[in-house]
Amino acid sequence: MDLSCFKAYDLRGRVPDQLNPVLAEKIGRAYVEITGAKKVIVGYDIRLSSPDIAEALSSGLMAAGADVFDIGLCGTEQVYFATSHYKMDGGIMVTASHNPKDHNGMKMVGPESRPISSDNGLNEIRDRVLEPFGDAPEQGRYEPLEVMSAYVDHLLGYIDAGSLSPLTIVCNAGNGGAGLVIDELEQHLPFEFVKVHHQPDGHFPNGVPNPILPENRAATADAVIAEGAAMGIAWDGDYDRCFFFDENGRFIEGYYIVGLLADQFLRKTGGGKVIHDPRLTWNTLDLVKAAGGEAIESKTGHAFIKQRMRDEDAVYGGEMSAHHYFRDFAYCDSGMIPWLLIAERLCQSGQTLSSLIDARIEAYPASGEINRTIDDPPKVIAAIEAKYSVGAKSVSHVDGVSIEFDDWRFNLRMSNTEPVVRLNVESRADIPLMEEKTEELLAEMQRLNEER
Repeated sequence: MDLSCFKAYDLRGRVPDQLNPVLAEKIGRAYVEITGAKKVIVGYDIRLSSPDIAEALSSGLMAAGADVFDIGLCGTEQVYFATSHYKMDGGIMVTASHNPKDHNGMKMVGPESRPISSDNGLNEIRDRVLEPFGDAPEQGRYEPLEVMSAYVDHLLGYIDAGSLSPLTIVCNAGNGGAGLVIDELEQHLPFEFVKVHHQPDGHFPNGVPNPILPENRAATADAVIAEGAAMGIAWDGDYDRCFFFDENGRFIEGYYIVGLLADQFLRKTGGGKVIHDPRLTWNTLDLVKAAGGEAIESKTGHAFIKQRMRDEDAVYGGEMSAHHYFRDFAYCDSGMIPWLLIAERLCQSGQTLSSLIDARIEAYPASGEINRTIDDPPKVIAAIEAKYSVGAKSVSHVDGVSIEFDDWRFNLRMSNTEPVVRLNVESRADIPLMEEKTEELLAEMQRLNEER
């Protein structure tokens, strides 16, 4: 049996050769045997293969003795929400996020929506799939569960509705599931939504929803300009990530959104801890300190961020990859809470999104993440560290290597899934220096790779 769909954090593979209903049924049985779960949330995204895979998964869960609570077509964060809110033993979302349309997958959580990944159960579930199964003495039952109303109520709890004023907002669901939530939220908000690629459609007639790809941004940017909107928002297919465009249609790097959300959230809480990734940090550190908070660095990746948030009781966590995590959302990531908070900030401040962001970009210009294919990533990273650590102010290994000088810094790390290294460079109010050091590092990486 091909089990290549099992990855470090979740399952993803082509349908039907790497993931299909037969395997999904076995995964359901294995999930119950390994976790001991008795009550499990199941939801699925808009992919054409998702209903059949979810049905087979549910059959396996019930055959192993677990009760299935089916929340139907939804986003990943609704599985997180329902698992935590209804105090279930676990939850499984059938989704392949932004993978090609012939792919599917699963994201699994345990009690309190704690992630299940390769270091705490996912590998055991994979291995158990290969063994024979018998049915549980008592089969589990099936129950549909409506969660949208409780979920929308929860989302609205993050903002002060009385402080909102009319705004025009472009929202691009990418034919994923986000449009269903926008339609529900719309009834409670004074905003006019300009809806782009709004209808859920697993054929993905406008391409797979992945706004991090530059070629996928024009539809949102053009609509913002055409409609004179206050901002634009675009989501990936299962809408656990959201991406922002200012009123000029400019795409905003996720790094600056982390700082803005940290600032907005700390204003509400009157302080607290914020978890951030090590790739780009100075803007976040500056804003968190000014808002009376404490910034704490964590290794990149949702499992690491969520655990560190629990350990520190952090109110918010953010990654520049557009994942944003909230303590009151079971420490999970949401693609809906961030835009609500930023819309609230626009209403309360009377400022444009560009005016909130421009000063931050000017203070801490950044390269954005640059990926390079390298034959021997560890060797290249070690050589870069040996060269640049001489005379450095600090060297950190929280994730890859971060090397800091008085007026610029960089992070260089390996991808978890492919033979590439990822570079991020930032400076203090010096765009030419940032650009010069970025080019210098890329040239050095290329030289080291060719030397091999």
